[in-house]
Amino acid sequence: MTWFGLFAGIFTAGAGIINTMSQTATNGNSYWGTLQAPTFPPYLTDNPLPNGYPWGSLTASGNNPYTSAPQTGVIRSYDFTVTRGTISPDGYSKDVILVNGQFPGPAIEANWGDTFVITVHNQITGPEEGTAFHWHGLLQKGTQYMDGVPAVTQCPIAPGASFTYTFKADLYGSSWYHSHYSAQYAGGLVGPMIIHGPKNAPYDIDLGPVFLTDYYHKDYFSIVKSVVESNGDAKPFSDNNLINGKMNFDCSTKAAGDNTACSDNAGISRFKFTTGKTHRLRLINAGAEGMQRFSIDGHKMVVIANDFVPVKPYTTNVVTLAVGQRTDVLVTADVGTSDSAFWMRSNISTTCSLSNQPNALAAIYYDGADTNSTPASTAWDVPDPGTCTNDELDTTEPYYSLAAETPSTTQNLDINSYVNETGTFLWTLGGTSFRANYNNPILSLANEGNFTYPDEWNVRNFGSNTTIRIVVNNPTPASHPMHLHGHNMQILHEGAGDWDGVTVTRQANPQRRDVQLVRANGHLVWQITTDNPGVWPFHCHIAWHVSGGLYANILERPDDIKNDAIATSALQTCTQWNAYTSTAVVDEIDSGL
Repeated sequence: MTWFGLFAGIFTAGAGIINTMSQTATNGNSYWGTLQAPTFPPYLTDNPLPNGYPWGSLTASGNNPYTSAPQTGVIRSYDFTVTRGTISPDGYSKDVILVNGQFPGPAIEANWGDTFVITVHNQITGPEEGTAFHWHGLLQKGTQYMDGVPAVTQCPIAPGASFTYTFKADLYGSSWYHSHYSAQYAGGLVGPMIIHGPKNAPYDIDLGPVFLTDYYHKDYFSIVKSVVESNGDAKPFSDNNLINGKMNFDCSTKAAGDNTACSDNAGISRFKFTTGKTHRLRLINAGAEGMQRFSIDGHKMVVIANDFVPVKPYTTNVVTLAVGQRTDVLVTADVGTSDSAFWMRSNISTTCSLSNQPNALAAIYYDGADTNSTPASTAWDVPDPGTCTNDELDTTEPYYSLAAETPSTTQNLDINSYVNETGTFLWTLGGTSFRANYNNPILSLANEGNFTYPDEWNVRNFGSNTTIRIVVNNPTPASHPMHLHGHNMQILHEGAGDWDGVTVTRQANPQRRDVQLVRANGHLVWQITTDNPGVWPFHCHIAWHVSGGLYANILERPDDIKNDAIATSALQTCTQWNAYTSTAVVDEIDSGL
């Protein structure tokens, strides 16, 4: 669809931007996407400020972020109640799962070195489901059991039960939290996580999170069921694309016979720029499958961080984000006049992803603009290259340098797929399709000295190796955003075909991040230092792919896991889950994660 056609479908000509639905109807109790959404401070001040900052004299360039996290002693407490609800983010009514009645969920915020204490109450009913929350991108050193992955670090939080996660804000920057129970996060369980730390570039105003999410009108369970059932639909198409949980939908395009309530011009997200000031935007791809290409008409962006890794600033017109990835950008309001308005755009790359309506819009208003006016700006002329890759590795250089060491072991993990004997399409990683056992978390078994597991748990035991290098070969026609828990991967190389076994991009300081795209018919080479004993998931972050088994567990320094104490509260999740499943049958239709 052309941009002209999109305008015709989602806006009433000549009438400006009209919201026909209330914020409560579209997004519940959330304020994201409204002009009332808060800005964020450089750091929280209700705490000690040694040398004027919560992190004292630590800097982005002078201190290793993996070994220098401060011990502030400050607790940041949050209380989450998870329930079902009915909202219409794009005007199409849908049953979802919400955090505190909000979509997207509320922000959690801390200074680098603070401790989060977050209690999750599982009040999902009609029907009941388990849940678990993952705090995406944090290292969880010493608190592996708080990583929030059922069957790996805990049992699911049983219906009617509660669990308190306690963990350190051990890195800083922008991220998100989400359910890691089946594809539940695609049903609405997502929210932003902001951790303040040292700056690597100056700016004036922190506008906070910009959530980019592909959006499906079917509920997540129905989609997963259709993906994994015999002769099912392994390639579901999204119905829309949202910015901060909002976008219009042309209700005339509903399928014949679809009687779901639908309102045109439900409302799009709006942002306020202050003329002449530089704004920080925290871009987060919290979608299920769609690869996003983000831009702002007429405004160049300065990239200052990828995932939880500050980078040497570079300028671009378009930022590419795969599912799970984050990019922090700086944008200066120095185009036009104080009464100007511009389009913010995020387009799902239809070369790389599947979407019936891939183009999302939000409005940016300078401080003197009419906030009901329709922007008349023009998109940058930057064609989609169709390579389904992130920015070039020689462009994305970490602000703090860490050289890639000679690995003590190297292992290949090939991505493939097959159709099993029942006609179900499954993905494999390293030759195995993963299947979870919610009642027996691998970390607990390792803590007891049990290092022998069923093949379908796909555990890769790296023993006492000090440095692990993984070569991911992807001979499939799909790209995959590969996410590693517990670490930032050093990205040594990516490209088409097979790796030559030698070439490393900037060995003295390779890119680091926790999600990296491996292109179709290509390869990805990454490396970690084994400084974080645990069982760490490594998986594709496309919801339907991990549901189909594209997942492995990295068992790191198993002998040291035996010496770690697992919090009693984490073990309590299994007591409650086992009691629940003794009388209830859990419909685990997919891999479980």
